[in-house]
Amino acid sequence: MPNMNELETAVMFWAGGDPEQSIAALTRLGIRCGQIGIHGDLDLSCAAAWSKALRAAGFTVYTVFAAYTGEDYADVPTVERTIGFLPPATRAEREKRTYEVSDFAAEIGAPGIATHIGLVPADSRQPEYDALREIVQRVCDHASKHNQTFALETGQESAAALLDFIQHVQRSNLGINFDPANMIMYGSGDPIEALGILRRHVLSVHCKDGDWPPPGDTNTLGRERPLGAGSVGIERYLNQLRQIGYKGPLAIEREGVDPKQWIREIEDGIKMLAAIRG
Repeated sequence: MPNMNELETAVMFWAGGDPEQSIAALTRLGIRCGQIGIHGDLDLSCAAAWSKALRAAGFTVYTVFAAYTGEDYADVPTVERTIGFLPPATRAEREKRTYEVSDFAAEIGAPGIATHIGLVPADSRQPEYDALREIVQRVCDHASKHNQTFALETGQESAAALLDFIQHVQRSNLGINFDPANMIMYGSGDPIEALGILRRHVLSVHCKDGDWPPPGDTNTLGRERPLGAGSVGIERYLNQLRQIGYKGPLAIEREGVDPKQWIREIEDGIKMLAAIRG
């Protein structure tokens, strides 16, 4: 990835408001690169302003994440009903929006896009499995026109199921954005073991923490936690990333807190990653 050091600390942040002010808030923390999220209702005509602000600050956005209007992460059943490309009623408009996010990424010079596609059915014989596979193929094909990768966010299915899906899609620009906390919060598997299974397909990663759902409860999501306060084990996570040969940025992600707390926790996360790296 251009203009980035090996395992450089990055941040996952969301577009909205003035681009120059948003980037300035990150550069004050010593951050030079990151991933940007695009809410479903964001007017993408702001791409020119973001491109100008990024160039002026020397800030690299390497992944643009697409989110969609109507998504809800309240609990597992709600996730299954509302997230990504799985709900049939919103499938076409979300596919179109993903193409537009890819075009936005091209305009700001980002080499990759990503999203939560929804829970991949465990049985590849289900009709919804083919629907997801075909949409992901088309998104990959659109992204390839911009020389972009397309990353699937981990968490909602097991590493083995995700690997099987990637192999069924058969697109060379498809990979994953690995989020260890998501796997824990959904109860879908140990993230360290999952990294070993998915190692060849890891395009980018999040540094995020969280706790497991209540034992035996398949409907409740686990709780997201500040980096280092959850069940991931950040030091062993970084060690495993080194073991699989990952050399890209480490994007700290924190959701569901107010802006002041977000800044405090990002600062703490930056210090933690620096201490672990040595």
